[in-house]
Amino acid sequence: MKYLTDINLLDPDKNYTYADYLLWRFKDRIELIRGKIFKMAPAPSSSHQSIVTVLISSFHQFLKNKTCKVFPVPFDVRLPAFLDAEDKDTETIVQPDITIVCDPNKIDERGCKGAPDLIVEV
Repeated sequence: MKYLTDINLLDPDKNYTYADYLLWRFKDRIELIRGKIFKMAPAPSSSHQSIVTVLISSFHQFLKNKTCKVFPVPFDVRLPAFLDAEDKDTETIVQPDITIVCDPNKIDERGCKGAPDLIVEV
């Protein structure tokens, strides 16, 4: 498996998929929206991280002993056009600051496949 480490080698006009995304090892954090690459901001500020920490803690406490799980960034949320879509067919992958998923069938080792129950962007 050959990984791509330089984001500048990608064609910004091309549509990419989750299968492509799995082969990228960039320093830049990115998301794919309908196959297009969007660079994410560099490491967030300490105030941003403090807010995320408080929210995650609150959500975790509220959801204790429930089926819902709380995930902090980085956590891939894959939004395929249909749930049985393969990696090569999924063109939207995002990394919200906080993701809450209540359906355990949507969670796998690579993140969440399908719409989460709640996402939070700070």
